[in-house]
Order: sequence, then structure tokens, then C-alpha cells
Amino acid sequence: MKAVALLALAVGAFIGSADFAQAQQGDAEKGAKVFGKCMTCHRVGEGARNLVGPVLTGVVGRPAGTIEGFAYSPLNKAAGENGLVWTEDQLFSYLANPNAFLKKFLTDKGKPQLATGSTKMVFNLPNETERRDVIAFLKTFSKPTQ
Repeated sequence: MKAVALLALAVGAFIGSADFAQAQQGDAEKGAKVFGKCMTCHRVGEGARNLVGPVLTGVVGRPAGTIEGFAYSPLNKAAGENGLVWTEDQLFSYLANPNAFLKKFLTDKGKPQLATGSTKMVFNLPNETERRDVIAFLKTFSKPTQ
């Protein structure tokens, strides 16, 4: 019983530590490497331009479907028009399965009639650590939110 109590204390101390917070937030340096998987369709940084996917500079904190000059899918556009803003949590869920995420978002917003078709984003990033890392990387190209 003492061992269980000590383990609980150790876990509690770790959860409260900066190391745990960093692990939850991701590693931007590792995320830069993960972003290599995204570069077939996306660019980020100064001078970036739309390709098959939109520019991801400033994506964290931006409403979905709003990059000028990019032809978003009706599904993605509808999500943005119904309040989807790319927070870290939203991106984390989206990257695991973009189509399922957008359809659930619209259905949860009471707009199941808009939850049809598919997004242009055909890539899934199922690994949670990679998603946290790539989001940390993308945050380095986004304005801090207040």
C-alpha cells in the first residue's frame, strides 16, 4: 500500500513538472522534422505560398478555411463558417483524421447537412507525439494568442 502511495506522489510530482508540460506541448525542433511529411502539400514561413494545401503560417489561432486565394473544400469552408478556429486542441484532433474531425465538428454544431463530402487533406497523422511536435513547430510561425 505504501508503494502505491509513493507511486501516486511521484506521478503527481511529474504531472506538475515543467517536463510533463513540455511533453504535452510537443517539441518544435522534432516537429520541424515531422513537418517534412506535410511539405508535399503545405508550406510555412516567410514567402510561403499555397500548394495543394494552404499556407500554414499563422494557422494556430486562425479560423478554418480563411487563407486568401486557396480553394478550400466545402467541408472545410463550412467548418470555418460555423466557428472552427485552429487551436492547438482542434489541430491535435484534426490531424489524426481530418475528414472525421470536420464531420463531427459540423454535426456537433447542429449542421449535419453540411457534414458531407471530404476535405482535400488526405493525410492522417495518427501518432500523438508527432502531432504535438508538429503543432509546437507550427506555433513558432503563429502570433501568440491572448
